[in-house]
Amino acid sequence: MSVEILNGATITSFVKDEEAFTSWVKKRFATLDEDQDGILSYTKMMKELQCLRVFRIDTKTDPDEVSTLYFIMFLQFDRNSNGVLDLEEFTSATKRIMLVVADGLGLSPLQMILEDDDFLKKDVEWESTKLLLLP
Repeated sequence: MSVEILNGATITSFVKDEEAFTSWVKKRFATLDEDQDGILSYTKMMKELQCLRVFRIDTKTDPDEVSTLYFIMFLQFDRNSNGVLDLEEFTSATKRIMLVVADGLGLSPLQMILEDDDFLKKDVEWESTKLLLLP
């Protein structure tokens, strides 16, 4: 866990770097696909949806309502309606979610506490390496 400063531009820049983004998404997919069957069920994907911080969850929110919202999101990403996400669907979903989060953050810098496996942490690390390469 660490405290980092980021904004929406940090996330957007990371998503636009196809090589870095695709590499990270493939690793993330492999981590979530514990049985290595090449697909993510809703159960496997639930952890990722929670990690992506799509919803601000109030402690008073009914867990069933939250589950329903995540399930509806999952259905939106399951483009062929087969009940699972393949790597292509996961990549598309991750990109869409990250860009929505970036838009919500805006350009004002925010200080956040991030877990090591948090997608925002990866964005900050990516941006740091880009800054180190500047002349």
